[in-house]
Amino acid sequence: MVTITDKAKQKVEELMSEASLDSSYFLRVSVKGGGCSGLSYNMDFDNESQTGDQAFEDKGVKIVLDMKSFLYLAGTELDFSDGLNGKGFNFINPNASRTCGCGESFSV
Repeated sequence: MVTITDKAKQKVEELMSEASLDSSYFLRVSVKGGGCSGLSYNMDFDNESQTGDQAFEDKGVKIVLDMKSFLYLAGTELDFSDGLNGKGFNFINPNASRTCGCGESFSV
């Protein structure tokens, strides 16, 4: 399961509203090769499910991952920070053995 904090939920809803997306859209979270630690996080809005997708809903936000990404992200919490140390989404991933300084890539 992938969960989302209240701050991240608010930001996701704000972004969806700004993009004029209807309720058929969901947050697609994935992992791709790259970044300074080997794997990087990717987020986008989508409205088409794919075979093998894993779907979760937390705090009213539908989060969808492909099976490969789910293997790396199971148990992850999505947070959002808008403080002085940086603004953006943060992945609190219990599967990551190492993360880069910017928090955008990881390794297992």
